[in-house]
Amino acid sequence: MARTAPSTVRLHGHDLSYVDSGSGPVVLFIHGILGSQRQWEHLVDVLDDDHRVVLPDLFGHGDSAKPLGDYSLSAHAAAMRDLLDHLGIERVTLVGHSLGGGIAMQFFYLFPERVERLVLVSSGGLGREVNLVLRAATLPGAAQVLGVVASAPVLSRVEALGRGAQRVGWKPGADISAIWRGFSTLGDRESRAAFLSTTRAVIDLGGQSISAHDHLEGALPVPTLIVWGTRDHMIPAAHAVAAQEAVPECRVELFEGAGHFPHLDDPDRFARVLREFIAAA
Repeated sequence: MARTAPSTVRLHGHDLSYVDSGSGPVVLFIHGILGSQRQWEHLVDVLDDDHRVVLPDLFGHGDSAKPLGDYSLSAHAAAMRDLLDHLGIERVTLVGHSLGGGIAMQFFYLFPERVERLVLVSSGGLGREVNLVLRAATLPGAAQVLGVVASAPVLSRVEALGRGAQRVGWKPGADISAIWRGFSTLGDRESRAAFLSTTRAVIDLGGQSISAHDHLEGALPVPTLIVWGTRDHMIPAAHAVAAQEAVPECRVELFEGAGHFPHLDDPDRFARVLREFIAAA
């Protein structure tokens, strides 16, 4: 698929990169930590024949600016609101992955009149547990350690090892590929600072520090779909089950054998489930 050319908007003095394709009901996709709009681009051709698809790079990620400042869920949600205002969009279906799921729920909490449906993919904010690697980013000295392990010499060595392993038959899964692409963007100080600020806004040494359960209150007034991989080693799939118990009306789709990126592990099924949900809800 030829990649749709991204556009740029200046919000509060900083450039935010996004793709805006198609026409019709709007679907806004929000990626997770170390992600970018490119994790969703395979869905553009699937949806933009009868939907308007908006794929931003969050501040601190991808081709968007990486300023010093606020990387809280509320700040990201406000930036998404400002992007929609710039595009003249009133209401959207929100699709959020990992951190993006937490941002989507915070967006709904702050601006409920602008949300038609919620789709939470391996979402943050639904439980305390999270992978030790992300928890380690909250430790003192993490910036110095990250500066070494994300340096060009180390990255080039790891890439060489990966190429060698592939030559003898190893095939990296969707999780490894996506996480490596994100990690390889941390070569500059600004990207590392943005990553640490984003992580520390939602995670502490004990796990996720932000919970949406206080706001669920037994029901969500918009249709909600939760998608999770059964082999998610970043955030356990048990969070999807707990969310369904708290909000029985929500729909849960577990992708057997998929990891933290079910939309990449099984993109055809994800696209089909998403289309069906939007049409039915």
